[in-house]
Amino acid sequence: MIDARRLRTLRAVADHRTVTAAAAALYLTPSAVSQQLAALEHETGHRLLERGGRGVQLTPVGEILLAHANTVLAQLERAEAELAAYTSGAAGEVTVASFATGIALVLAPAIAALAGTAPGIRVRVRDAEGDESLPMVLDGRAGIAVAVEYRGAPRADDQRLSRVPLYAEPFDAVLPSGHRLADAGTGSVRVADLAGETWIGPYPGNPCHDVVVLACEYAGFQPRLEHSSDDFRAVVALAAAGAGVALVPRSALRDMDLSGVAVRPVDDVVATRRVFAAVRRGAEEHPLLRPVLEALREAAPEGAGGTDGIG
Repeated sequence: MIDARRLRTLRAVADHRTVTAAAAALYLTPSAVSQQLAALEHETGHRLLERGGRGVQLTPVGEILLAHANTVLAQLERAEAELAAYTSGAAGEVTVASFATGIALVLAPAIAALAGTAPGIRVRVRDAEGDESLPMVLDGRAGIAVAVEYRGAPRADDQRLSRVPLYAEPFDAVLPSGHRLADAGTGSVRVADLAGETWIGPYPGNPCHDVVVLACEYAGFQPRLEHSSDDFRAVVALAAAGAGVALVPRSALRDMDLSGVAVRPVDDVVATRRVFAAVRRGAEEHPLLRPVLEALREAAPEGAGGTDGIG
């Protein structure tokens, strides 16, 4: 194995043409330089230098090795620069796990902003439902989660996590266009008015399922969920086909084909999902994580609440 330090010595001798000058440049003694060159010749099994009246010059084999030394040493310089940048927080990689609409609403804009404010930080995105992203953070598979409140989630005061509130998002009622409440103009509906309906909603375990069930429970009934899909486009399509009614996060309805349905705001405050970013407690000041958390907070819709964990 060729020692990279000896390659530096070879290059210094090639640059300065004498052992004495190379030693001065490397802050070594001429004897130490000579010893390193002798060891390098032993490692390669070739004579690398020729001594003349005016100093030393490289042999043809020495020139070949010098070309490789330049490549190797340049790569080592890049590695040292990247490590130094990483130490200062200027460069590195952060994995963020988020549900799909969170990616569209806050994570993608945050990545765009980071390209200008912290170009050395690379964000890797993992699409994960809200109930999946927090475990990914806790077991080290992600540095940051963009998650939502759900039954069984770690509590807000959980000592394993630190949270940054991002936004609170209302759910809208999605009704077939022929529904009895579809002609209410832009007026709101009460969840209680949908008590006897067939419902379409996400599967149990999806945090949005919990919001729907909780909103119905507060309205005094259990929803009759006959159709299940975690894809809100499918939910809307089923509603348009007259298969039932649904509560859907408002951001999920953006840019969606809503022909065949009526979308109404919901009076009930409980029909809301609260979105936050989370990191392992103590990691909120990590020089790579903090800029990403701040970018997520800046990208969140206005009126998204304060900060908790990044000061």
